[in-house]
Amino acid sequence: MIAAMDTQPAFLDSRDFARVARAIRFIDEHFREQPRLSRIAQSARLSEFHFNRLFRRWAGVTPRQYLAFVTARAARRELAGAGSVLEAAYTVGLSGAGRLHDLMVTLEAFTPGEVKTQGLGIEVRYGFAASPFGEALIGSTPRGVCHLSFVEPGAESAAAAVLQRSWPRARWQRDDAAAAALVSRIWTPSATVLAAPRVPPLRLAVAGTNFQVKVWEALLGVGGTTTYAALARAAGVPRAARAVGAAVGANPVAWLIPCHNVLRKDGELGGYHYGPDRKRAMLAWSALRQRPWFEESAARPKGAVSGGSSLLT
Repeated sequence: MIAAMDTQPAFLDSRDFARVARAIRFIDEHFREQPRLSRIAQSARLSEFHFNRLFRRWAGVTPRQYLAFVTARAARRELAGAGSVLEAAYTVGLSGAGRLHDLMVTLEAFTPGEVKTQGLGIEVRYGFAASPFGEALIGSTPRGVCHLSFVEPGAESAAAAVLQRSWPRARWQRDDAAAAALVSRIWTPSATVLAAPRVPPLRLAVAGTNFQVKVWEALLGVGGTTTYAALARAAGVPRAARAVGAAVGANPVAWLIPCHNVLRKDGELGGYHYGPDRKRAMLAWSALRQRPWFEESAARPKGAVSGGSSLLT
């Protein structure tokens, strides 16, 4: 039986996250070969000992346990005769009550007047902090979180400049401690949130067109992974899948509005502003925190799989 998952979130710098993300990609692409730990660690460019420790710190399970998890999910899907490896690994069970977004996020839009004045009179605190997916840049106003993005090493100044250009007349104050506190709240394990039902929802305050905000609201309401076509139907615009894709790409608060959950209709990853490895890691991190999945996969054998809001106008 697999040991219980760690109860504290693991926040990594961008370099360590990149190592974990490479390993997840390697496992997802090579699980049919059932690679040894040494080979998986080599993909992350670490020794077996250091890689095993880093991966467990991030995922709450060992690399071999994650390999068994992916294998069992894919085997079940292939036996059912439908779907892709990504569907097998991430889609089943990611629904409804399992998602933190349903428990802790509310969304409202800035008014047209606030957008027209380019943030005049609005104070924005911003800062950098380590997250489970590398360094994050977070901006917040008294109304709520207005920005969340992921930043590569050495790109901090450029990322902050881009953020400030989005609200050129706002008052800006750097506050890394506040950013770290927000990161801790955003990536608190679901068990902690459920144990403290009086914790108020995390508020988002975003700038977007009527259409964009409608799509973001629909994405918050969808349980787990979805497709652009299904999201268009949920948003009430079933023939606008391409425009829905553009709205997903314009999401100003990564992870909190879970645009990483939108896959192509064939179940493959599709694009993501912060890179496919980060998207794959986000899906894996979420899936590993679905307890029934985790325990069921632990009980299965490791056999290989056959075959190769105020809206704007």
